[in-house]
Amino acid sequence: MNGFVALARAQWKGFWRDKQNWFWLMAFPLMFLVLFGFLFRDAGVSKSTLTEIGSVAVIDQLPAEARNQFDNLFEVTKTTDSAKALEEVRKGDVDAAVEQRGNEVILHYSQADQVKAATVRGTLGAFVDGANVAASGKPPAFTLNATAVEDESLKPIQFIAPGLLGWAVAMGAVFNAAMPFVNWRTNKLLRRIRLAPVRTEALVASRLLVSIAVAFVQMGVFLAVGVGLFDLRLTGSWWMAVPLLLCATLAFMAIGLIAGAISKTAEAASGIANVIIMPMAFLSGSFIPLDQAPGWLQTVSKFLPLGQLNQGLLDTMVRGDGPGAALVPMAALLGFALVFGLIAARLFRWED
Repeated sequence: MNGFVALARAQWKGFWRDKQNWFWLMAFPLMFLVLFGFLFRDAGVSKSTLTEIGSVAVIDQLPAEARNQFDNLFEVTKTTDSAKALEEVRKGDVDAAVEQRGNEVILHYSQADQVKAATVRGTLGAFVDGANVAASGKPPAFTLNATAVEDESLKPIQFIAPGLLGWAVAMGAVFNAAMPFVNWRTNKLLRRIRLAPVRTEALVASRLLVSIAVAFVQMGVFLAVGVGLFDLRLTGSWWMAVPLLLCATLAFMAIGLIAGAISKTAEAASGIANVIIMPMAFLSGSFIPLDQAPGWLQTVSKFLPLGQLNQGLLDTMVRGDGPGAALVPMAALLGFALVFGLIAARLFRWED
């Protein structure tokens, strides 16, 4: 136990004395959070672009309240050139064009973007239905009250912060395992530790303790910057991020031990770690949300440890889910930790 405590204390001090760790594991991922946070700080729902050909009475004569809603949904330009308006729709410069012939309202749209076309058709159709009700003087038999599942506080930062936090923790755990063990092996420090009255389990456990502590420091810094600077709102069982990060650190440290075991130099270990983490970050939604990604990419992310971590963080910190939403990602991460840990133990070497 004394050997474990001594090793943990020495490694903790060594981590913070190395200024490169300050940059790569703290400042570097935090820089992405600040950059994306400022870029998407004022992002909102994009409007559909609509060209009004000639006079469209249904739109021009909307009541003040309805017109206000219409302007919030559509960015309207007016023209009398029908051919030019239709050509802009074909090219995708505008989402749709509308004209009115007597009591008939004609909407021109392109089938190239079926999602946008359906949105414009449905929204404009609602306004036309409202105009029909106003003209007939008869209220509709049924009313629809549409409510978004997210509240108004749901800003892009709430999707950005969990993904970048997952990437930062993964990168920290992998590098915290790969780099030190390679350096210790090449400078013969591992050989000296082996001759000392210290068990291998104590050496690995002390490094794991340092990695877990660093992960929690990263979490604290990310949340402080997100909440204080970008109005990040934590919802649901956000505190479940703590056991999630604990399980993730176990999994990614095991990956780092494998990278360190098969590398003969620190440079090679760094290269292997980057080859593992960076593609995984893109495939797991650390930089871009996967909600609108192709189905195959969403499937791939479920088989990656970082994909499981990001999913768990999003569900518990952003989407307002309960503690149960973290159980499957935690189980998957522990499974990855067990498999990679057994491989790392098999490949572990005290000397080159």
